[in-house]
Amino acid sequence: MNWLEVFVSTSKEGLEIVSGLFYSMGIQGLLIEDSDDFAEFLNDPNREWDYIRGGLISLKESEKEFDLGSLEVTVKNIAEDDWANNWKKYYKPFPIGEKILIRPSWEELDDDGGRIVLTIDPGHVFGTGSHETTRLCVETLQERLEEGDRVLDIGSGSGILSIASLLLGAKEADAIDIDPNAVDTAYSNAAMNGIGKDTYHVISGNVLGDEAIHNGYKGQGYDVVVANIVADIIVALCDLVPEYIKVGGTFITSGIIVPRLEDVKEAMAGHGFEVVDVKTDKDWAMVCAVYRG
Repeated sequence: MNWLEVFVSTSKEGLEIVSGLFYSMGIQGLLIEDSDDFAEFLNDPNREWDYIRGGLISLKESEKEFDLGSLEVTVKNIAEDDWANNWKKYYKPFPIGEKILIRPSWEELDDDGGRIVLTIDPGHVFGTGSHETTRLCVETLQERLEEGDRVLDIGSGSGILSIASLLLGAKEADAIDIDPNAVDTAYSNAAMNGIGKDTYHVISGNVLGDEAIHNGYKGQGYDVVVANIVADIIVALCDLVPEYIKVGGTFITSGIIVPRLEDVKEAMAGHGFEVVDVKTDKDWAMVCAVYRG
């Protein structure tokens, strides 16, 4: 079986905008390596890429105030074994903050340096944890999470943030992602870290579009809500998260390009949140806020 590998060239400023276009077309599997470009891997070789190209052309015309880069699209077929394994040689154990060490499941580890080891296999369509946004969230969880906290991870992907929370002492974690593949991936990663379904619960869905899912989290009084997505979704979540989080709870967000930082901070302030920390790494920002009610 062959996979279709698609590369779209964009700028740092255009990354979030272009990603939004793909999401709006129903394509949920984006692998973002850094803020300069992103690679997307899909398992549908029959997708009409002329439609995507047309959308990118229209996007460049409608978003002229932004520098989106060339938006050049390159497509090639690659063998499944290459797609599945070749990238792994570049993914090595690495520390995050003062407490966590991320270990790919296929890598041996001789010395953990006294850190909590989080073993992960990101799967085909989820991030490895090395991106700046994930690092910022994990660092902030280490600083803000307290023993026995209950955590909600929105846009959980591989489950790295919610699993990190449990390893750091959270009592229970719920996770949700719009991609159905995230459920098995997150549960598999949790199992590799000795975490069972008694404390970790993962579902697929969209809190912004499914009232039943929203009601399931409503009134839960989570101590920590974390969302590593994109600025527009975080702004929209500011309407909902007050119904999920307890007064005094912590809302940790990232996936925010620096030019959108003020938009996120303004949305939080307008919904009862006090911003208590902002971190940036390259062109990405993390915003941590406390819900004051």
